[in-house]
This record gives sequence, structure tokens and C-alpha cells, in this order.
Amino acid sequence: MRYLLIILFFVVSLSDGLAQSYPLFSQYMRNGLAFNPAYAGSSEAFAVSLVYRQQWTGFDGAPKTQVFSAHAPLKSDRVALGLLAYNDAYGVTNNTGIFANYAYRIHLKKGILSLGLKGGVYMQSENLNKVTTDQANDPVFPGSTEKMTVPNFGAGIFYYSEKFYTGFSIPGFLSARAGEIYHDFTNYNFMLTSGALFSISENFKFNPSVLINYSLPSNIQLDLTGNMVFRNFLWIGGSWRMQDNSVVGLLHFQITPQIGIGYSFDYSFGDLNKFNNGSHEVMLVWVLRYKVKASNPRYF
Repeated sequence: MRYLLIILFFVVSLSDGLAQSYPLFSQYMRNGLAFNPAYAGSSEAFAVSLVYRQQWTGFDGAPKTQVFSAHAPLKSDRVALGLLAYNDAYGVTNNTGIFANYAYRIHLKKGILSLGLKGGVYMQSENLNKVTTDQANDPVFPGSTEKMTVPNFGAGIFYYSEKFYTGFSIPGFLSARAGEIYHDFTNYNFMLTSGALFSISENFKFNPSVLINYSLPSNIQLDLTGNMVFRNFLWIGGSWRMQDNSVVGLLHFQITPQIGIGYSFDYSFGDLNKFNNGSHEVMLVWVLRYKVKASNPRYF
């Protein structure tokens, strides 16, 4: 198993040496602040979410991610603020980040157009003491802990109405490698999300959505998702993820108008299938007001 850990270290650290990596989420449609600052204020109330994700259970050193986000519009309603904090651990690497988010909201005839900016830092540490090698004093793994603090900035745009939403963002403009912080357009992540709501009957609705994460030169992650909504209480759905040929089962319960809890299970048909038992993700959403002004905030 230690060889799998070493492989994971090389694969992920190679991408991290070029640019900040962004954790994978199956419930992306309810976790918009994680990758788009313009999402701030979209619940039209003070909203808090907590996410815990355990990826590739049974795989030594597999990613574990915890996310806290909070956001709300200000009294003027034109401006919204948000806070995002996360911890992402995989292999011998641990990333911890905290970002402030600002959104300026333009009220249009049928919806709201939001322009967002974010800024903050993430701290990366690599504990090479955890790596066991066959060669004593291996120069590739010197047995030390390397730490680095990296500032970063991002921007996004988000539009939503009663029946539709779409957003585009670049979560980070800066990159880091070997202790150096720099800007390189070819390291950008371009993220697009979109979704809609269709009423089938008084008790049933259909909520399709898509997430596209593209990075140069040609790396693309595509998630296609569909949820059936029963009486605005129970969401049952699934996703297909192109990058690792995964299928995802989704459940969400809107326990009260303020509190919702979601669960997802990922099963991969890709090369890592025989080394893990799937991925689990739990999400809690709390909107601190009995009635919210946004149209159907629980869907988007």
C-alpha cells in the first residue's frame, strides 16, 4: 500500500507544483461558494454550510476534505459577503485555506446577476516523514516537513432566477512552485456551472445541472446531474463524472425550511476501482431565516 501512497504523492504534488488544486465535490450544486465568489448572497439570507468528503475509502492516503462556508447579502441588497474555509488532506499533503468573498448584485427583470471577487491564503504542508521507502536516506524523500503559505485571488459571475442559474469562475489567479509564487495563464482553472428547474406536477420537479472544470492545455472534468424533487422535501438523483468514469448517487432531505442535509456516494469504474470502496460526502445547509426572498433558494 505504501507504493500507492507514493504514486498518489507524485500525481497530486505534480499538479500542485503548478497551481492550487480544488477539491472535488459531488454536491456542487449546493456548494457554490467553494469555487465561485459571485455565489455569495444567493440564498437571500445568512446561509451556512458544512461539507465532509471522504474520497476513495480503503485507499491509504486518499483525500479527505472539510469545508465551512457562510454568506449573506448586506442590508443594501446590492452587496453580499462570504467566508470560505477548508482543509484538504491527501497522501502526505495538507492544504488549509481561508478566503473572503465579495459580490456586487444587479437586479434584472427576471433574476439577479452577481459579480464576485475573492481573496485569501492557503497553507500547504508536505510531511515526507510519512513516506516509507526501500532505500535508506532516499534523496527524493528527505524525511522532513515542507510548508508554504500562498496568497491567491479569484473572480466569478453568477446569474440566477426562479427556474435557471448559471455561473462562470476562475477560482485562482496565482500559482506556486518550489517556494516561488507567480502568475501563469496556462495554470488557470475555468469552472462553469448551470442548472434548471422543471415542474412536472404539483408534487414533482426535475432539477438537472452540470459542472465543467477545464484547465489548460486540455484537462476537463464534466459532471452531469439530475435530481427528482418530491414535495420540496426529498431529492433523489444521480450524476455521471467523465474524468474518472464515476457514477454518483445523491440524496437530500429538506428537514425544515431552514435546514437541509445531503449525502452522496461515488462509485468509480476507472483504474482505481479495485483499490477503493467508493467515496462518501455529507453536507449540512442552514439558512437562518424562516422565509427567504430568493426564488427557490433550496433548489439552487
